[in-house]
Amino acid sequence: MAEDRKESRPAERGGGILMGRPFGVPVYVAPSWFLVAALITWVFGGQLERVLPGIGGERYLVALFFAVAFYASVLVHELAHTIVALHYKLPVRRIQLQFFGGVSEIEKESETPGREFWLAFAGPLLSLVLSGVFYGALQLVEPRTIPAVLLAGLMVSNLIVAVFNLLPGLPLDGGRMLRAVIWKVSGKPMTGTVAAAWVGRALALAVLVGLPMLTRSRGGDDISSADSIMDALLGAILAAIIWTGAGNSLRMARLRERLPDLRARVLTRRAAPVTSDTPLSEALRRANDAGARALVVVDGQGTPTGVVREAAIAEIPAHRRPWVAVSGLTQDLKDGMRVSAELTGEELLEHMRASPATEYLVVEETGEIYGVLSTADVEKAFVQAMARQPQ
Repeated sequence: MAEDRKESRPAERGGGILMGRPFGVPVYVAPSWFLVAALITWVFGGQLERVLPGIGGERYLVALFFAVAFYASVLVHELAHTIVALHYKLPVRRIQLQFFGGVSEIEKESETPGREFWLAFAGPLLSLVLSGVFYGALQLVEPRTIPAVLLAGLMVSNLIVAVFNLLPGLPLDGGRMLRAVIWKVSGKPMTGTVAAAWVGRALALAVLVGLPMLTRSRGGDDISSADSIMDALLGAILAAIIWTGAGNSLRMARLRERLPDLRARVLTRRAAPVTSDTPLSEALRRANDAGARALVVVDGQGTPTGVVREAAIAEIPAHRRPWVAVSGLTQDLKDGMRVSAELTGEELLEHMRASPATEYLVVEETGEIYGVLSTADVEKAFVQAMARQPQ
């Protein structure tokens, strides 16, 4: 459940196995899901033997079906986030089902606290609805049968998913709802993020301590028992996930505060215009005389046609530069390689993400050449901004 602020079935880098594209959004299953599915099958299969004596080896097939159905419910939870995000015109990169549930990777922040609240609430709300649907279906089947056990398990598991995600701490959905409320009251999204992140960290500590204590309160006095060890391990894993997610949410929010510092006009290298037949040595001399650090190729009318690649220049030894024309080192201008000098922050990063290149031609609103923007310079500025973020 929490959202983060992708055609074949083989594994894609960092994605997992592509299962489909509902609403045009790719859904991936991470390799870790198979480990969890096996664990659920083993644990639920053991419980079935106690609930339905005599079921035999069939119990593991039923348990596997439950594992798949449960993660289908998690997918519905994530699709709820996705549908609301698409309704608000927020791009969704992908949905990924993984070790502890799912993640909807929404690429932009909500513009208002109200949209943030409904975007976060949609997932738990749909999980509650699913729990109610399974409860209703449970009333229509015979008790102590396989359908009854499956429906009861799905009812309880969806209720747990909803309640857990409603806990008021980042990165959980409840944390995003808390952030939206504080944002609305204070008028400052950063204030909401800081408060919800620290509540998330407190929640992580509560889970770390609370789950083992819950085992003992149920009568498990032996701290070395299997239940105690399992609850302690589960508590540690959940606490680590929540603590790390809260910290990441806080760092990303603080980074977004600094994103306006990423300004195309500031990061752009002033460029010298040269024609395509100009020798590299002469082009570099002109750039040096003009105090420029980049070269733009223009035609006879002064219209830019390409950008001389910095990496290509570095590969030419100094003694060969008088004999090499810049035309052989030029990247022709393509769609997306023209950048307005006024672009800043997320708009600049989004433009570069949509049109990958090593250099971009930066132009004024009048169309006049301002200079060349190097991807390496933007990445360096981005890394420096991240390095300044407090923990």
